[in-house]
Amino acid sequence: MRAKVIDAAHGGGGRASRVLLESVIAPALGTEIIEDQARLSLDLAGGRLAFTTDSYVVTPLFFPGGDIGALAVNGTVNDLAVGGARPVALSLGLVLEEGLEVDLLRRVLESAGRAARAAGVAIVTGDTKVVPRGAADRMFVNTSGVGVIPAGVDVSARNLRPGDALLVNGPLGDHGAAILVARGELALDAPIPSDTCALNGLTEALLAEVEVHAMRDLTRGGLAAALDELARASGVGVVLEEAAIPARPAVRGFCEVLGLDPVHLANEGRLVVAVPSAQADRALAILHGHPAGQGAAIIGHVRHEHPGVVAVTTGFGGERILDVLVGAPLPRIC
Repeated sequence: MRAKVIDAAHGGGGRASRVLLESVIAPALGTEIIEDQARLSLDLAGGRLAFTTDSYVVTPLFFPGGDIGALAVNGTVNDLAVGGARPVALSLGLVLEEGLEVDLLRRVLESAGRAARAAGVAIVTGDTKVVPRGAADRMFVNTSGVGVIPAGVDVSARNLRPGDALLVNGPLGDHGAAILVARGELALDAPIPSDTCALNGLTEALLAEVEVHAMRDLTRGGLAAALDELARASGVGVVLEEAAIPARPAVRGFCEVLGLDPVHLANEGRLVVAVPSAQADRALAILHGHPAGQGAAIIGHVRHEHPGVVAVTTGFGGERILDVLVGAPLPRIC
């Protein structure tokens, strides 16, 4: 690969495309030459196949704690994991803008490869397209993933039950805050790294030891959007304890300055999990024992009353409804 930047020929399917694949993409991902079709040997053992896809358009491509490559891998792994699946394999599609530096592309792909290996999944197929300058904001990434849901596992948005305890695995809002700080648009200088990481090891530990009714990763829309979805799907009410919701002091200060709330900010390594109240302490111990759950907390419970409504108990003893934002407080956070 002698070229320093991507040009239209690299997306044309000819020799330049092959050189890009063989010299940059496959070596950076640590894989063999990627075919259009992957052949997987899956032992379902009475389980079910899970499948998901997502696209990533984050700006900037690199930010404190992560980059678009790791973000794409972790995000798709987490979409499978919170459904109770064991992630097995991913595809990785690239939309590259003419003029993108090859060294930058290699850095992104190497990061994606490291994230895949850390999560124990393989990137087995992919695609690359090149578009004219100005048509792709430098680089877009799509990842799809397949996994296996073991027999007996039933994790669903419809499974919340009155009396369930709700837990999160760490402080909220890190990713959304990190992205905006990284853009430098607000002259903020807060040391907030993204929380991006794979959660499949954490979810597997929970599923092995407690009865998990529902899980959601807290990406766009944050905790508020995830709980709104769960409450509506299950036809139950949700009550959170405002004082129990974890967030870093830097993120709370960031939100106060901008009039935001950590419960609405995006996360890329956080989940909410619902378990029977009798198992809440055990679930919390499991979360605390995993690197991705050391900031975990029990934040609320599920109730019969007010189905479809998420409420927050305030420090004054009253309740307020936790609304889902109509739009997004931050653009392009994932």
